[in-house]
Amino acid sequence: MINSIFKASLILLLLAVFGTSDTASAFPKKKAIRVLLVGGGESHDFDKWYKQEDVATLQKDGLASVEYTSDPTTILAKLPNIDVLYLANNQPIKDEATRKAIFAFADAGKGLVLAHPALWYNWKDWPEYNQKLVGGGSRGHNKYGPFDVTITNTKHPVTKGVPATFNLNDELYYFIADPAGTPMEVLATAKAKDSDKVFPSLVIVKYPKGRIVGIALGHDAASHTIEPYKTILRNAVKWAANR
Repeated sequence: MINSIFKASLILLLLAVFGTSDTASAFPKKKAIRVLLVGGGESHDFDKWYKQEDVATLQKDGLASVEYTSDPTTILAKLPNIDVLYLANNQPIKDEATRKAIFAFADAGKGLVLAHPALWYNWKDWPEYNQKLVGGGSRGHNKYGPFDVTITNTKHPVTKGVPATFNLNDELYYFIADPAGTPMEVLATAKAKDSDKVFPSLVIVKYPKGRIVGIALGHDAASHTIEPYKTILRNAVKWAANR
């Protein structure tokens, strides 16, 4: 009797071990998306909203492993070991080799996410950035305040799970496409209640090889801490990484 119980227990134990192993191998855990987030510059609290809030959003549930830097001179050495370059800076990227490497990164089919500060016309000596990687940009914005965001393409992976409309306080960027630049696919628009003007707030830059997302939202807590923004950001990184 004792031997029978022992044998039955042993069989159950073996089934549990090998069953768990088979299940794990059948559904292997996806590797975290490797992201380099570049911040720094003027007019934004980069450490609070990008280094802290956005990093936490992206690393939740193991979606991404994120390294933050406010030193553009470190970008060049890190590019070979990442999946997505998340530019949130409006400080200069002065090094010519780094500039060329960013374009090479996109040309290799890698992903870029371009945040609120990085959609400005920041660099007069680097027009190729706005023309080719952004597809345009902003030179002005409304006074900080409330406006509505409307999803115009609900079927794109970047807008999955995002409410059809939502309201927030932010700087409504006058984000304008460059007629001579890389074409954009607009996924969402922004409109202030006291104005008839509508501007893109979420776009896919249809760069020939790379996967580029532009997010015009993101001045402070009113963007970074709300669920629609967090969902957009996580979706954008996943799409840019081709996951």
